[in-house]
This record gives sequence, C-alpha cells and structure tokens, in this order.
Amino acid sequence: MSHGTFIGNTLSALAAGLFAALALAASARPAAADFRLCNNTPSRVGVAVGYKDADGWTTEGWWNLPSRTCETVLKGNLVARFYYVYAIDYDRGGEWTGRAYMCTRDREFTIRGIGDCLAHGYDRTGFFEVDTGEQRAWTVQLTESAEQPPQKPLPPGNQLNAPPAGAGATSTPAPGKKTP
Repeated sequence: MSHGTFIGNTLSALAAGLFAALALAASARPAAADFRLCNNTPSRVGVAVGYKDADGWTTEGWWNLPSRTCETVLKGNLVARFYYVYAIDYDRGGEWTGRAYMCTRDREFTIRGIGDCLAHGYDRTGFFEVDTGEQRAWTVQLTESAEQPPQKPLPPGNQLNAPPAGAGATSTPAPGKKTP
C-alpha cells in the first residue's frame, strides 16, 4: 500500500468517525423533565393543575385529553415537590378530586393565589395531591376508580384543606378517586 493510499484511507475513516460522532451529538437531547398526565380511560378528560412556585400558588387549566393519551402539561424541571390535580370525565361524568382546595373556572385559566376563590368570581375545587419526591419529571396516570392507588390525606391545618368561609364541613370523595 502506498503512502498516499494509507493517508487517504485514514482521512476517510476519520471523516466517517467524525460524521458519526456529530450525528450522535446532534440527536442527543437532555432527558425530558416535565409534568405529564395520562388519560388511561375510555373517556375524554379535562385536567387542571395546581402548584406553588417562587411567586406563590398557581392553578392552570384546562387540558383536554382524549381517551388513552398522555400530554405534557408543565414543561421543564419541576419547581415543587407537591403538585395538585383535578380532572373531570366529560363523557361519563365523575371526577378525580381531593381535599386541597384551589381556584378554577369553566374556561381556560391561569389563576394566581388560592384564597377567596368565590369572592374573586372563581369556583372552589378540590384537587388531589401528587408527591413527586422532588424528581425532575413526573407522570400522573388517570385510571378507572377501581384502579386508583390510595392517596394520603393532607395534614390537619394545611391551608389547602381549610373549609370555605361561612361553610360547614363538606364530605368529598377520597383523594384520587373517581366519583360516579
């Protein structure tokens, strides 16, 4: 083999290796770090999410999830350990609810704050708590009521489960359970 052929073959191999390394680097992306919800039911589901960040409490909605689909509702690294979810079954009725009360409304919304929902013209809605364990990403699976894992109750005195002003104690379904 001549010196020129050796150099040509070496350069071709280096170029191919460099091309492969660049293609691999271009396709490599950081792992997704999002809050996702999956609707594992035969129905269409509407979802609202609540969380506390550096600016305080926020609730957002509505994401409409077709049957048997998942959607990223909050993009990027999670900003809190605890998130709160409320979902409603549009087709068969029922809801996934809990004892963490936050503000919602009938149409698309982003609401800052969780106090005095009714006085501000919002609905007061019970959300169930999701403990992400401070993970960077999390997925919540909405399933039929018989498939839901038990959720732990909020501690007494938590500001999220205080009864509304002027109202007596109310009975709500267990967190994360779908009511008929």
